[in-house]
Amino acid sequence: MLTKKGKYGLKAMVDLAQLQPGETAFITDIAVRNNLPKKFLDTIMLELRNAGFLRSKKGPGGGYSLARPAAEIRVGQVIRTLDGPLAPIRCASRTAFEACDDCRDPETCQVRRSMVVVRDAIAGILDNMTLEQFAAGEKEEIVAPLRSEAG
Repeated sequence: MLTKKGKYGLKAMVDLAQLQPGETAFITDIAVRNNLPKKFLDTIMLELRNAGFLRSKKGPGGGYSLARPAAEIRVGQVIRTLDGPLAPIRCASRTAFEACDDCRDPETCQVRRSMVVVRDAIAGILDNMTLEQFAAGEKEEIVAPLRSEAG
């Protein structure tokens, strides 16, 4: 499940993706435009900057901007940075696998095997969706191929 941290981070990234090239935005303005708590957004923006998604400038004409074009930022990367693995349960994660206390054999566990399929579907969408597409609401070209695979 997407946490508030992940959701607020995505809202802020979308806000910045809609700026004109070279334009910056202050956290206060982003928070007001998106109805987000500024103090929490401060922490999120710092994390996104440290991960290389954002650039910041101090002083007049300062603020935050995307560190690279929105077409080069994958939504899955942003969510993993803020919320960790995309898997719905730890034992289905590729990057943070953790066996369940109640499971004798993770390889044959039907819950885990089903959640791996869910993880792959989530990752398939989010890792193929750019911030540019996300900000523009262009999801059909990402989801359509998945529908044909399932059908």
